[in-house]
Amino acid sequence: MLKIELLGKNFPNPIGLAAGFDKSAEAYNPLLKLGFGFVEVGTVTPLKQLGNPKPRIFRLENDGALINRLGFNNDGMEVIKNRINSDKKKGILGINIGPNKDTKDQKNDFCLGLKNFFDLADYITVNISSPNTEGLRDFHDQEKLKDLLVSLNKIKKDNETNIPLLLKVSPDIKEDNISEIVDVATQNNISAIILTNTTNSNRDNLKSEAKKEEGGLSGEPLQEISNNIIKNF
Repeated sequence: MLKIELLGKNFPNPIGLAAGFDKSAEAYNPLLKLGFGFVEVGTVTPLKQLGNPKPRIFRLENDGALINRLGFNNDGMEVIKNRINSDKKKGILGINIGPNKDTKDQKNDFCLGLKNFFDLADYITVNISSPNTEGLRDFHDQEKLKDLLVSLNKIKKDNETNIPLLLKVSPDIKEDNISEIVDVATQNNISAIILTNTTNSNRDNLKSEAKKEEGGLSGEPLQEISNNIIKNF
C-alpha cells in the first residue's frame, strides 16, 4: 500500500531516514531492516574530519528545539566507500556529499564525492544547506550553483551514469532566490530538491539560554520557516 516509484526506483514506503544520523555509513542495513523506505548516509567529505569541538549539540527544552554545530563529522570518502563495498545495501541508499571545512576548493570536493559514490548509491544528495561550513551556502547564488551543477553533470556524462542528483537547500533563502534555484536545478538535471536544513534565524523570541549558541536551529522554531519554504517552492 505504501510502495512508491520515485527517481526510477521502487521505494517500499516514503518514510526515510535523512542524512545526519548514519554519518559514516555504519548502520544503514540494520536501519533499513527497521522499516525505513530509504536511508541517506553522510554528509560525506573527501577527507575524514572530526567536526567541531564538543559540546556541539544544545537542547532548548523551553522552546522545543535543538541547536547543533556538528560540522560534517565523518570518516571520509575512502573509508566509507570501502565500508559500503563490503556491506552491500539491502534497500534504497542515498549518499549525501559535501566539502571539507578546510578545503580550498569546495566545488572540487563535491565532484570527488560524485566520482567516488555514483556506482554505490541509488541517489546522491548535493548538500549546500549546512550553516556550519563556512561559504557552503554561497552555492545558493544562481551563477555559483549553475557552475557546480554543470561540473557534476559533466562527471555523470563522462562516467555514463544516470545516478539521480538531489539538491538540499537552506530554509534561510529569500523568496526571490527560490525561482532562481528552481530554474538552475531544472535546467541542470536535478531530480529533486530536499527542503530543508536547519536555520540561522528566528531566535529573538526563544526562552532558553542556549539560544546564544552558534549553529543550526531545528524543532518548533524551524517548523513555520521550513513549511513556508516548502509552500513557496
